[in-house]
Amino acid sequence: MTSTTYRAIRAKQTPTTVTVYQAYPPEIADPALEAHTFVPPFSRDRMTWIKPSFLWMAYRSGWATKPRQERVLAIEISREGFEWALRNCCLSHYSPSEETSQEKWRKRLRASPVRVQWDPERDLSLRSLDYRSIQIGLSGEAVRRYIDEWIVSIADVTHTMKQIDGYLKDGDVDAARSDLPEERPYILPEDLQENLRMK
Repeated sequence: MTSTTYRAIRAKQTPTTVTVYQAYPPEIADPALEAHTFVPPFSRDRMTWIKPSFLWMAYRSGWATKPRQERVLAIEISREGFEWALRNCCLSHYSPSEETSQEKWRKRLRASPVRVQWDPERDLSLRSLDYRSIQIGLSGEAVRRYIDEWIVSIADVTHTMKQIDGYLKDGDVDAARSDLPEERPYILPEDLQENLRMK
């Protein structure tokens, strides 16, 4: 089932987990795969962005070809952690509303350990679609929780990225589509939907 709601979270998921994607160079990806979490040279002091959309990750990494994004990881995290991030986030861009002034939004942005932005979702050709995909930036306490508490598993999906890209270059769109992970709408409580301006 696919949702084309303007702002919706579409993700590979189980009853207890949700999968997000990140792309890194081998010197970060290999130790993470071995340790089942992120370890040095991964830096806890920098903002790290997680993305539930496989195709948005394909767009961002150029099908795992861009420098320092040669390895794409699928990170399965707990739903509790995922929703903690969304409950403690601030939108990266100000959206005028009756409840929040621009000044209050700026203060919240500085204080929040999580930033959220809604970027155009991508199709198999990596073209912009007219609905949005969520990107979640973790910093400070959120990075610590992500690394130490939320991660259930880490898998290398670079081969899948490159295989889909190969199918597309050969003109086999059906084979490419069949290799995509199944992403379903992630249903959030009403208050979180309002916080993320999904309504």
